[in-house]
Amino acid sequence: MPRHWKRSVSALIGLVLCSLVWSPVKAEQPNEMKELIVLAAPRHEQHYYADVADDIFDFHVAFAREIMKRDNVLVLADSHSYKDYVKALGEDAVGKVPAEDIWIRDFGLANPAHPVLFRYTAAGQGGRSEGQAEADFVQERLTRVMMEAGLTYKAMRLFNDGGNLVEDNDGRAVLSRKFLRDNGLSEAEARKVLKKELELNHIAFIEADEQGGLEHADGVVAFVEPNTLIINSYPDDPNYAAKLRTDLKAGLPGVDLHEIVTPYDGSEIYDERFGSACGLYTNMLVTPHRIYFPQFGIPEDSIALEQIQSVTTKEIVPIRSDQVCHMGGGVRCMSWQLRGENVQKLFEHLAATDWLNGG
Repeated sequence: MPRHWKRSVSALIGLVLCSLVWSPVKAEQPNEMKELIVLAAPRHEQHYYADVADDIFDFHVAFAREIMKRDNVLVLADSHSYKDYVKALGEDAVGKVPAEDIWIRDFGLANPAHPVLFRYTAAGQGGRSEGQAEADFVQERLTRVMMEAGLTYKAMRLFNDGGNLVEDNDGRAVLSRKFLRDNGLSEAEARKVLKKELELNHIAFIEADEQGGLEHADGVVAFVEPNTLIINSYPDDPNYAAKLRTDLKAGLPGVDLHEIVTPYDGSEIYDERFGSACGLYTNMLVTPHRIYFPQFGIPEDSIALEQIQSVTTKEIVPIRSDQVCHMGGGVRCMSWQLRGENVQKLFEHLAATDWLNGG
């Protein structure tokens, strides 16, 4: 999503494209059953979000409280919103680390099992050269924190948003063909580099259901188990539905496909350059043990819950998303996943710099 200011981005590309890794004193390993889920509050001066700032806060707090019952959560906030988040969630769940956008999935590390940093695309900031300059600036602030903390990841020169990589953490992934166009690659070329860098075995490339804009795969499909994929239903567009299934089966041999009810609602869209995520249950946040599952306060919610529960043994955690879905995202789009030593390194860094105590 775009911000309405301009910043110099000289020397930032180098930071985005390079990873610096170091090993701090090893602390106690985190609980392997828990994921760290990071949320990003809008900066106070971001006028773009002014009309929906309260809705974002309410969504974050409700989402974070559900996460805290099961996993670990960290909200990145600026000095203006820090106290409000601390009052709602406690100091341990909030860091005074301003993020430049709320859609942290897209410009943070992708694929928590094998972390990789793509170059954030201009589409998330409205497109064109100005959008790419802002996208680089947005990503640079988070990249600085990751580098200073010594997080371990691979940095790639390829353009992609985290929302356009849906993986099962068992060697399979789905991306939209926007990835090919953004990088000038054929499917064969893209498969070769992604298999090597992300340790993947099978990759499916699909057409997005809405052309132009973000074209993220995570609004179309979601892995809930290895090689078990949930896909939207498209009763009004059987040709697209058939093509989607063909592409997925071609790229993911033996994939187990399950349609989910898809009451898409585009009646209220916050920014005409981006679509709505209202009614898209595929925009779920999947961890090794749980699924944080969007709900919209509509009759289809219960149907979708039954459908998802029938194809996975993971715990399903309903998350109301109707406050924010009209902005084009929700449960998955607003969350960044870290696990293993990267969690330890991040918290050690934030504690050492006093960012976890409002310093």
